Amino acid sequence: MSALTIERYQPFYCEENVFHLSADGRVAHRPREIVFISNAARACAMWHQRAAHRPGAPMVWDYHVVLLVGAPWEIWDLDTTLGFPVPALEYLRRSFRADIPAEYLPVFRVVEAGAFAATFASDRSHMRGLEGWLRPPPPWPALGAPGAAPNLMRFVDVTAPFLGAVMDLGALVARVGAEDAP
Repeated sequence: MSALTIERYQPFYCEENVFHLSADGRVAHRPREIVFISNAARACAMWHQRAAHRPGAPMVWDYHVVLLVGAPWEIWDLDTTLGFPVPALEYLRRSFRADIPAEYLPVFRVVEAGAFAATFASDRSHMRGLEGWLRPPPPWPALGAPGAAPNLMRFVDVTAPFLGAVMDLGALVARVGAEDAP
């Protein structure tokens, strides 16, 4: 795959990066879904992430967000080292492993991109500590309608009902694999 230029990217703000990416003209005409990756412990191991402390080691995210683009299904993850975009089945096979402790296994919340864009609101408070920003914020304004209550953590919480479908790795693999089949 050739290198793609992305206009809006800020490290550690994956939900905002994907929000903007889902409206990009290169994918706007295709089926798009926002995929929140987390688990009940908020400790999900992922391989091939740029933020990993050493090559070959997993990155343990409290949550991560990627864009699933259809026909055929691809993952657009601005933080992976696998390339951009990556066929969905390849991305899932290489990013996650079943032979790890259960508390590090992924759970996915899959939300239609239009519903996400109409609903999502963040005040970025999850990235502020007692002494200021944990990571520098993006240069664009925080996302969401003026006065909307922040709801990022409702998307991240894969244990509580909210928008989208919650599924394990096997279910997501079956879904994108079945929809890619002729």
